[in-house]
Amino acid sequence: MMQHLATSFLAALALTTLPLQAATFTPPAGCNLQVTVQNRGCSVSQYYICDADPEGYQRSAIFGKNGLFHTSIIDEETRWIESASPMSGITDRLVEGARDEASFSNLLKTGRDEFDFDTRASDGLVLNQKGFDVLTGETVQIDGQQLERTEFRLTTTGPDGKLVSERRGTQYISREFGRFYGGIESRTGADGEQTKTNDSPVLFTFPEEAGFGDTTPQFDCDQLLTQILQERAAS
Repeated sequence: MMQHLATSFLAALALTTLPLQAATFTPPAGCNLQVTVQNRGCSVSQYYICDADPEGYQRSAIFGKNGLFHTSIIDEETRWIESASPMSGITDRLVEGARDEASFSNLLKTGRDEFDFDTRASDGLVLNQKGFDVLTGETVQIDGQQLERTEFRLTTTGPDGKLVSERRGTQYISREFGRFYGGIESRTGADGEQTKTNDSPVLFTFPEEAGFGDTTPQFDCDQLLTQILQERAAS
């Protein structure tokens, strides 16, 4: 679940910024876009690989209604190598020497994988990320792709051991592509406030297909904006 640590919350924020502009994603030089995935929750993900990266690394760039809001790098075990938020300017990187490394291969082999590792932000903040992923045994077909449903729990704590957030819910994995996709989850913040999101994949678009590289999200954007406005009115 390493590539989905913050995207749902940031997608909601992205709706409140700049006006919508249609565009096509072009990966950096030396990189090749593999697939574009339209998600629930008003986001679209671009997954690509770069020649200069170690073998097995994958990159993603996730766009909301108003542009790019999250990028990430994972390795062949789906470890969270790096993530960044253009909105905040903060980059988070994996701290080597984890107490329990995330392992995609272990999840596939045993049906469960636990992890316990730290990330360090570019502003110096170190956070602990601890939790698990479990295969539910359910296989689903989404736009022609065979995916398996997982359940997860992720607890993030600060240097003082106090809760930053707790997330739990469901996601999907693809054995073919060796990665996680979003799902339905709930998040509880340090103040006890709870939010629920759904960024499940809907459409998978490959090279030579219409919509490949499209950065305009297609699903739930009006619904998400309405939800945000209602929450603001109630506060």
